[in-house]
Amino acid sequence: MKVLYDTILKATYTGRPNRFVVTLDLNGESVLAHLPNPGRMWELLFTGVMMYIVLHDKPDAKTKYRVVGIERDGVVIMLDTNYSNDVAQHLIENKLIPGWEEWRVVRREYTVKLHGTSSRFDLLLTNDKGDEFLLEVKSCTLFSKTGAMFPDAITERGRKHLLHLKELQNEGYHTGVLFLVQWDRAQWFLPDYHTDLEFARTFKEVAPSLDWKAVAVTWDETFTMPTLTRECSYPSTILDTEAHDSGVYVMVMHLDHDLDLEIGSKGMMHFQSGYYMYVGSAKANLTKRIERHKRKRKKMHWHLDYFRGHCEMIAGLPIRTSWADAECALADAVRSVAEWDVPKFGCSDCDCKSHLFGMTENPIHNKAFMDVIENYRMNKLDALVK
Repeated sequence: MKVLYDTILKATYTGRPNRFVVTLDLNGESVLAHLPNPGRMWELLFTGVMMYIVLHDKPDAKTKYRVVGIERDGVVIMLDTNYSNDVAQHLIENKLIPGWEEWRVVRREYTVKLHGTSSRFDLLLTNDKGDEFLLEVKSCTLFSKTGAMFPDAITERGRKHLLHLKELQNEGYHTGVLFLVQWDRAQWFLPDYHTDLEFARTFKEVAPSLDWKAVAVTWDETFTMPTLTRECSYPSTILDTEAHDSGVYVMVMHLDHDLDLEIGSKGMMHFQSGYYMYVGSAKANLTKRIERHKRKRKKMHWHLDYFRGHCEMIAGLPIRTSWADAECALADAVRSVAEWDVPKFGCSDCDCKSHLFGMTENPIHNKAFMDVIENYRMNKLDALVK
């Protein structure tokens, strides 16, 4: 079995200065390491988690080390997307992917011209009949207890790529996508309609036309080629009921100073410095609601409008769901991990004590908070998977 790296070191995660660099504690020394996966990975990157690194193989690299993997709940996860095509080729050539046993790899990074436009694909496959199969390979690192989703950030490029694959299929090419789910506990796979609704809608449209699969793979600390655990199911009916621009959301903000502020008819309210999480809902146009909250200049309407102008916006986290009582349930869940709340803020039309909660740490880097988001976005779907 092929070993991908010579010497692998273990270090603990301490921070992420930018998309491509992390800071680590390596035997008591603070070091920088290149992160080849630029995804958000908010559900993985928490202070103290174990990461796997190697010496950088480029002498002129800005960092001495390069990240290859991380642990979640004791499970080793591959983060080095440079090897995605190698893994895909290994699985295909060893006939480990159900339904693709007839195919073999004949070329890497194969370019096709169609209507004057050139497109490059990760792998070109063929079979004994001489058929050609254009395959794209994607690494999936967004997981829940038993599910996986892709992508973990908005990707207009990825959406257009799906449409192009369908166009090529219509022109007579055999095209598809292989999602490498780097989580051996994954049993089902869906496009992440919470994060990128347009990608999910496009995926739902083109999926029946493409030859695609999502497979869960198992890694160990040696990072030899993985074994295939299972092909993930595709519970597409969930997209019919849940993938709509409505649901609930959490706005994450930072206030860098104590503040006494008049909030509409509520009068003066006190806000201590720290990070804030506001829970709301939208029966329609959830995307526009979140974008409105992000803007500072607007007509004052909701309680949050008064507060927004005095703080930094960190993120808006949509949770698209058909669950009627989700807003108050989510507020209660966020309250359970928060350090304080602002009484009677944002809850005039319900019996909740508050819909605005605070903590001293950035919630995006707080595992308990991100567990709440994961639970409402993904774990609750387990009951709908058949």
